[in-house]
Amino acid sequence: MQKVKTYFLESWDELRNKVSWSSFNELQSSAILVLVASTIFALAIGAIDWVFKTGLEWFYREF
Repeated sequence: MQKVKTYFLESWDELRNKVSWSSFNELQSSAILVLVASTIFALAIGAIDWVFKTGLEWFYREF
């Protein structure tokens, strides 16, 4: 049981004293970057899907 207690105490100490936490502004700008990149990626995948869907509908209608 002592090993478990030591593990949690050392983990807590590391989280408080050794980890460098990002500032709120850095987190906010990173979140916005992820949101923009995800939106662009989703639009690109949606456009590719629409092109394939339209192309296949045309192909099966004509042939």
